[in-house]
Amino acid sequence: MTAPCARTAAVVGCFALAALGLSGCESTPAAGPVKPSAATSAESVGGMRALITAAQREGALRAMALPRDWGGYGSLIDGFEKKYGIKVTVENPLGHSEDEIDALAKRGNRPTAPDVIDVGDTFARRAAAQSLLAPYKVAAFDQIPGNQKDAQARWTNNYGGYISIGCDAHRVTPCPQTFADLLKPAYKGKVALEGDPPRSATAFASVYAAALANNGSFDDIRPGLDFFAELDKRGNFNPVDSDAATITSGRTPISINWDYVNLGYADQLRDKGVKWQVAIPFDGSFAQYYALATNKRAPHPAAARLWQEYLFSTEGQNLRLRAYARPVLMDAMRQDGTLDTAAAARLPTVEGTPQFPTDAQLEKARETVIRGWAKAVPG
Repeated sequence: MTAPCARTAAVVGCFALAALGLSGCESTPAAGPVKPSAATSAESVGGMRALITAAQREGALRAMALPRDWGGYGSLIDGFEKKYGIKVTVENPLGHSEDEIDALAKRGNRPTAPDVIDVGDTFARRAAAQSLLAPYKVAAFDQIPGNQKDAQARWTNNYGGYISIGCDAHRVTPCPQTFADLLKPAYKGKVALEGDPPRSATAFASVYAAALANNGSFDDIRPGLDFFAELDKRGNFNPVDSDAATITSGRTPISINWDYVNLGYADQLRDKGVKWQVAIPFDGSFAQYYALATNKRAPHPAAARLWQEYLFSTEGQNLRLRAYARPVLMDAMRQDGTLDTAAAARLPTVEGTPQFPTDAQLEKARETVIRGWAKAVPG
């Protein structure tokens, strides 16, 4: 996923071992339940029923940068609201990971602060280092692999995918299949990213994938910057941030993005005259998860924690899958029979076992991109 989230994280191939629903443990800790703002698990607040009651009393959840066409969020928001009667407000749906972290740092516990975030795991690590996140273990926490979560439970990866190349076949012929293809003269002014790599986990992951396609490595993302510098030099790079609207209008006929986003566009935009084709480039295969976390000073602390439980539940994980995102509990759900097998069969086949950069490699890569992007692509 970048990671990606590109959103900087780890993905596919090492999914969790078991999927748990929302029933949770109803027993009350010996010391007595704590306030939702201090809860480190549903059990610590008195069990799932107590958490649900507290969240419904709050009646609201605030989030940022969650487009309805991204990773199943439209269905997830609707499902959460219907199930619990809690209103979800999403500010700046087309924002990026950096915007979410900025909001946590600058807004404190004001009513406009986000209760929860969904960011690339490099951004989640930075938020944790800044003491912006609340430790919280969802019911399935112990079944999630160690490299997909923070040991202190300040963030946990939830879903992921592969960097892909989307292309409107009505406007571009032939559509590119690899990073090498993107340098061809036929794609002049056509190749866009989903945001700015220093601020967007998706765009960051796209640079990482380009590095792997050009003799780079997890230790060396510099070839990815060099690739986009060359793409810009040849006139192929399109500086417009790609989304459903820019694709529909033809402003971004080629877009590098996660496979679940591009596959979602293929379904969503078909009736709008867009023939969106999706290729996972074999020369730069990069996978990553996105991390979920709770604001340490969330204005709706119970709803924030209930939201996390819902997104890690069997229902939430299958809604991810139906939107082409690979849920972190996919293998466990397949084993216990709760996986939507029809949705799983729609996922694109990717050969090989995905590998993921270490924390140190991710941090080094992030710093390199922050320092080098403006020089590589002056804009």
